[in-house]
Amino acid sequence: MNKNPHSTNLLLNLGIERLNEMQEVAEMAILNENNVLLLSPTGSGKTLAFLLPIFQTFEEEIKGVQCLILVPSRELGLQIEQVWKKMGTNYKVNMCYGGHSIDTEINNLSNPPALLIGTPGRIADHLDRKSFETDNVKTLILDEFDKSLQLGYHEEMSYIIGKLGKLNKRVLVSATSGVEIPKYTRVVNPVVLDFIEEKVSNTNLDVKIVVSKSKDKIDTLFQIICSLNSEAAIIFCNHRTAVERISDMLLSKGIISTFYHGGMDQDERERALIQFRNGSVNYLITTDLAARGLDIPEMKHVIHYHLPSKEDEFTHRNGRTARMQSSGTAYVLTHETEKKMDYFDYGLRRLDVSNAKSLPKAPEFQTLYISGGKKNKINKIDIVGFFSQKGKLEKGDIGLIEVKDFISFAAVKYSKVKDLLKNIRDEKMKGKKYKIEVARKVMKKEEEEDEETHPKFTSRKETNRR
Repeated sequence: MNKNPHSTNLLLNLGIERLNEMQEVAEMAILNENNVLLLSPTGSGKTLAFLLPIFQTFEEEIKGVQCLILVPSRELGLQIEQVWKKMGTNYKVNMCYGGHSIDTEINNLSNPPALLIGTPGRIADHLDRKSFETDNVKTLILDEFDKSLQLGYHEEMSYIIGKLGKLNKRVLVSATSGVEIPKYTRVVNPVVLDFIEEKVSNTNLDVKIVVSKSKDKIDTLFQIICSLNSEAAIIFCNHRTAVERISDMLLSKGIISTFYHGGMDQDERERALIQFRNGSVNYLITTDLAARGLDIPEMKHVIHYHLPSKEDEFTHRNGRTARMQSSGTAYVLTHETEKKMDYFDYGLRRLDVSNAKSLPKAPEFQTLYISGGKKNKINKIDIVGFFSQKGKLEKGDIGLIEVKDFISFAAVKYSKVKDLLKNIRDEKMKGKKYKIEVARKVMKKEEEEDEETHPKFTSRKETNRR
């Protein structure tokens, strides 16, 4: 933090005393080099590793976008945005992505941010519309660029980079090594910072094999979950259809879960993550889409219902646990008829869960929907105060609160929800009456067809470059 003395204050705002080794090395390289390739495992702190030097390159007198960050998913982008806001830099940030109101984004960009984050399709759309000027964009960050390549964003990224004529700094970030850098990035002979092998060798991950007696492994999965002492877990599958089927099957056995995959609308995916983050649901069943880039708590338990075809994805999945100095367990669920993966050691210790029958405890919290957000001048303190004073809740009755632009979500202890809703039924928050009710759970499309259209989670569908 040589260049800017305020960097220390930014760390304090994040509750961090000092950077780790990777972050220190990355900071110096990004400040001093024009082309950097940062390779570091999921959960190692890559976001701060590039945000801190970005801040130090910003010039107060420039009124426009100075840095563009491209991300493969809205979830990753929103996570980066939140870290930036917590840093307290006083520089504006905006996030643009498909499924979000394009008109709202254009309005936000009329007062351009210093830091612009976006998915390739939506940023390309804004460049077509000339929503922001590119003359002052000197730095480009491609975060999880390998994932963007896998998702087929070549054309959009090439188009965007071609529009950035004043770039003098390019940073590629990935949790996977060995990815070929496309020529259109114009990243030539980058300084490579490879921290992947070091992290792998020091991992605190315990991998256990659980053998299913039946080809349909749902009963064994049920037993694994029952053996976890009611602790949360992420269950990874290889296919979207399996994700929803397993969620249904677990529900039939008395276990409430939520699911997450790329075939869901953005608002459905966000709803699922909110309920998982705040403890309203303890089990997230997902594809590899959730293996990285999501703002969710670290897990003690990761369950592989299916093993992925590539070792990299296995590593990314396991990155959801055993981060930094913590420990965690990955359970690999197998059946004798399944194809063996070359990268996996089937000689690892086997775990017998056949005696685990007790259902996990029900979630302690329930998610409430509030029909107001940041644009209504509502913040977390307002919601806590309203629920405490008018709703008569104690401090421990309120869990995680997330405030979006026009809506908010709050976790409240399940046992307190009924009385809370009764107490605040006719009350106003900051002089206005808002709709506050139990948020709907994520459901399959065919189930939603029987539901009345619900405005809280509907969003304009964007068709341009998504």
